[in-house]
Amino acid sequence: MAPEPVNPQRPDDDPETYVGLAAQEAERRARERGWTSVRQLEPDAIITMEYVVGRLNQAVKDGQVVRCWQG
Repeated sequence: MAPEPVNPQRPDDDPETYVGLAAQEAERRARERGWTSVRQLEPDAIITMEYVVGRLNQAVKDGQVVRCWQG
């Protein structure tokens, strides 16, 4: 399980703003805006339902973010 941040809080950032960006650019921006973890996944990847504060999930297809959500 991922370690909990000392002061867990979600960045004041809308995940929808990453949709349409190139995956590398989206990850760079997310880290600059305070996301402590950025996870890039295939659009239909099977993932656990654990919620991690400060993590941004990005579904990436052909190098472009097609969906983005927190946790």
